[in-house]
Amino acid sequence: MNGNGKTSGLFRLKVWGRNACFTRPEMKVERVSYDVMTPSAARGVLEAILWKPAIRWLVERIDVLAPIRWESVRRNEVGSVMSPRTGGIFVEDQRQQRAGLFLREVAYTIHARFEMTDKAGSADNMVKFQEMFLRRAENGQCFHRPYLGCREFAADFELVRLNDPLPEPIAESRDLGWTLYDIQHDNRTDAGHVHSCTNGCRPSFFRAELKNGVMLVPPVDSEGVRQ
Repeated sequence: MNGNGKTSGLFRLKVWGRNACFTRPEMKVERVSYDVMTPSAARGVLEAILWKPAIRWLVERIDVLAPIRWESVRRNEVGSVMSPRTGGIFVEDQRQQRAGLFLREVAYTIHARFEMTDKAGSADNMVKFQEMFLRRAENGQCFHRPYLGCREFAADFELVRLNDPLPEPIAESRDLGWTLYDIQHDNRTDAGHVHSCTNGCRPSFFRAELKNGVMLVPPVDSEGVRQ
């Protein structure tokens, strides 16, 4: 697998799960999913398998492999966050019933590369991380269990080698509208974990379109991505 000197070669990863929720940020209370996996969620899956300060994942395309189906769920959630000041919370007083509109029986193929960052050390190189990701993905290894938008929706995954047949996308096209591209966390600390995003979140969006089951993702620095 060869890259162009600046980015790695192409990786393809199939992911699937019972439910998914790629939450629309404009929904303040209820959890409502986008129709299709977002690039930020795809990046989160890749980082669960391999995250290093020396690399940055670049999602190029997401194939939808299963029909887009929905599931409406009402559930109890706690309406406050426990802090050292309060010393705890009484669940019965803070319980709130909320609705969620989730996707069900989902499956995707993620097409992505990575690029080296300015945090790469003298011992870091592209071939090293390419081989590392291939080995970990083939063996089912991950730093934490990948999930489909929300941590409660665990994802299974398998590597699709470049010489393997590509899973067939669904034969459906639709305008997906403005979709979350990614969220830049200024206070990022480790692989996929953020302590707080009250003041450090910078979301970006792109106009997404599904063509015969394929959603192309523009480069992060292109005019198609807006903050």
